[in-house]
Amino acid sequence: MILKKISKEEINELPLGYFEGEIVLVNSRDQIKEVASELNRHSLLGFDTETRPSFRKGTQYYVSLLQLATEETAFLIRLNEIGMPAVIQEILEDPQIIKIGAAVLDDLRALRKVAVGFQPESFFDLNDELKKVGFQNIGVRNLAAMVLNMRISKSEQVSNWEAAELSDKQQLYAATDAWVCLEIYKKLQYQGYLDELFNR
Repeated sequence: MILKKISKEEINELPLGYFEGEIVLVNSRDQIKEVASELNRHSLLGFDTETRPSFRKGTQYYVSLLQLATEETAFLIRLNEIGMPAVIQEILEDPQIIKIGAAVLDDLRALRKVAVGFQPESFFDLNDELKKVGFQNIGVRNLAAMVLNMRISKSEQVSNWEAAELSDKQQLYAATDAWVCLEIYKKLQYQGYLDELFNR
């Protein structure tokens, strides 16, 4: 039985969960062909982005990091260093590959500023879609708690995503955020919670 509502106190009692697979930091164009080839083998990918936070009014930064995760591997693509590779943009535009995230509209808006002519296809927004099937709390932290019975850390959210080196903590946070969206989707789909969305 999956909860559709949860309190902060209930979340705080859960064990900390995080991605335990391989994290691949992609900061060179030389890696792209191999990364794209691996991603193209999957029909479902966890998706997220990170942007350096701005603490000054009127200062905004472009999206720094694109995360795409399979069950075993999370790819952290440093857009601020290598730009948007064409083969990665093609994956984001591929209708056959479902990219699962939360509040994806903001992510897509940010990606449009760095990806020329970007036409996103087949994105599944957990926040929007799960409201339709009765979830009262949304957002990655709430959904991870209700669906996967784990608490995920958000401590690195406002760290500097354009730092010369991303710390191990930043990498784990970024990988977990994308992977957990995939896991939430898979469990809900397996248990039939998404049936009414797909059977309309």
